[in-house]
Amino acid sequence: MTDKADVRAARLSDEKIASNLADMHPPLTPSEAIIDADRCYFCYDAPCTTACPTGIDIPGFIQKIRSGNIKGSAHTILSENIMGGMCARVCPTEVLCEEACVRNTHEDRPVRIGLLQRYATDPIFENNTPLFERAPATGRKVAIVGGGPAGLSCAHRLAMLGHSATIFEPMQKLGGLNEYGIAAYKTVNDFAAREVEYILGIGGIEVRTGVGLGKDVSLTELRKKFDAVFLGFGLAGVNGLGLDGEQIEGVANAVDYIAALRQAPDKTSLPVGRRVVVIGGGMTAIDIAVQSKALGSEEVTLVYRRGQEHMNASRYEQEFAQTRGVGVRTWAAPRKLLVSDGHVRGVEFETTRAGMDGKLEGTGQTWALDADVVFKAIGQKMLTDPVAQSTEIVELKDGRIVCDDERKTSLPGVWAGGDCVFGGEDLTVSAVQDGKVAALSIDRFLRK
Repeated sequence: MTDKADVRAARLSDEKIASNLADMHPPLTPSEAIIDADRCYFCYDAPCTTACPTGIDIPGFIQKIRSGNIKGSAHTILSENIMGGMCARVCPTEVLCEEACVRNTHEDRPVRIGLLQRYATDPIFENNTPLFERAPATGRKVAIVGGGPAGLSCAHRLAMLGHSATIFEPMQKLGGLNEYGIAAYKTVNDFAAREVEYILGIGGIEVRTGVGLGKDVSLTELRKKFDAVFLGFGLAGVNGLGLDGEQIEGVANAVDYIAALRQAPDKTSLPVGRRVVVIGGGMTAIDIAVQSKALGSEEVTLVYRRGQEHMNASRYEQEFAQTRGVGVRTWAAPRKLLVSDGHVRGVEFETTRAGMDGKLEGTGQTWALDADVVFKAIGQKMLTDPVAQSTEIVELKDGRIVCDDERKTSLPGVWAGGDCVFGGEDLTVSAVQDGKVAALSIDRFLRK
């Protein structure tokens, strides 16, 4: 363990940081898009479409790219997934549509569906080209709790159907994790904000930022004032390590730091440790690890309690992190924070293994890593207090909201979707689908 923590800002120049945080996947050129579109077999029962949580007609939009109908291609995408632009950037296509592509074999590679989707949709957002109109107003009002992907998707679909939607969002900007929680190199040039602006452009959507459920407004109140309510407030809580000293200087939540990074106008102002340890194995862990290297950390080590094959982050994301200089240690669980002068200096780990029943168990063997900064990235959880303050309780399971296939909750007139629901996949694309499905169900409810 070293004697002095080395945490400071401006480890790299602004130019170097900008280069390190440049677009993860530069957009396709027109010739590249045509070449890749020509590789599609246009399967009749396209497995790629089946693998897409929002059910985009993938062969259909690729065929339109081939014929030069870029606007029509974008309409095919956005009519099923209004956040198709962001999903083209952050979707784990390698385990969804592209994994299902029939060209994905040992001898070939899949069609680059994600990049083709971005190629089709980017011009729409750049030029603010309207593709959808609001139906005549029905006079019905729906409260949307949460301005993330699920809430925005629900609000847009409701507006298309003629209903009025009011979004209640505790943060000052809409977008949820797209705005605050995704690595900067995945969504550059304020794309998240531009996508939100496009979604709101359909009209019929009121936005109230700085308003949190359970703090400024209650579920009971919303049920009285609106004809229906959609809950899409995500997972605002962060899981702790359960170790002594988690509140000391140098130990931070990865999601908080990523949010600060995304909102910082000057990236050189962010304090960065020379040696960083990231505890976790999901996308947030990968994002904070890669960005720490991008900001100038010399040593970044991601430590996970099981093997790499068990990590929630896809194999592609794991390999991407390693090519960016992130070290990965597996089969290790944190046991103790090493502290000196009120600041973290390292982490003691215990080697783990899978027991006879598959459960994780310690081996008793310990080792340590020096660290100036330790990031916790072991998952998020729903804050149940906001919904618990209702006079009628929404049914929960494992700390998340229970809903049916139409995203109806146990309370009449209340729907839910996104990360806050039980059994979800915690993906932007899945949250968008939840919002869309809920909106269609709400529409049927309001019109019956």
